[in-house]
Amino acid sequence: MKRIAALLLCCLLMLTACGQSAQPTEAESPIPEPQTSAAPVVESVETAAAPSVSDDKVLIVYFAVAENSDVDAVSSASVVAGTSDGMSKFIADIIAERTGGELFSIRTEEKFPGQYEPLADRAKEQQNNGELPPLTSHIENLGDYDVIFIGYPVWWYTLPQVMFSFFDEYDFAGKTIVPFVTHYGSRDGGTFRTIAELEPEATVLQGIAVHQNDVANCREDVLEWLSGLGW
Repeated sequence: MKRIAALLLCCLLMLTACGQSAQPTEAESPIPEPQTSAAPVVESVETAAAPSVSDDKVLIVYFAVAENSDVDAVSSASVVAGTSDGMSKFIADIIAERTGGELFSIRTEEKFPGQYEPLADRAKEQQNNGELPPLTSHIENLGDYDVIFIGYPVWWYTLPQVMFSFFDEYDFAGKTIVPFVTHYGSRDGGTFRTIAELEPEATVLQGIAVHQNDVANCREDVLEWLSGLGW
């Protein structure tokens, strides 16, 4: 049922975006209308009490193009300047340091283009075709975790198709989900609410949306966001 729901959500979001004509201009988050850099945006899907962090076991899941690219990570346009980390991985490391959580990288069979234009084209093609890329990494002990941070870039105003594959594979009923995203002007692109719709029996806490231009310097903003959630 999640697979069907994911495809329906993709179609609806594509219809919403089809009227936009401007071309994307960044590598990590191909979206039609890039905007100027702004402070990270914290958005809440539903009101929920801060987690009891002393007892919760945390998993930080992230999808980074740099770890799923057909070029060396350092050469990929999606890495954070001065590092070999993809943007989602960079933020995931900050979260892991503060929460003590374990990291999990989403990997796919497909290797994405490392350069912007081919990546944007491939992302759009996947959406248009409703593709659900097969995953090659799998969480074997999801039941051990209480809180799941989930990070990804926003592509064409929505989740990358690989994230629909991810949510189709797992049942997060009874879990607390905390999303974090990178973007180039679309903020969360409505993806926080999409996650809440895909996982209706999970609690979705406040997520953070970090502009791609600000990722390298987002540490204090991410720590402030985590503090507001109880970490």
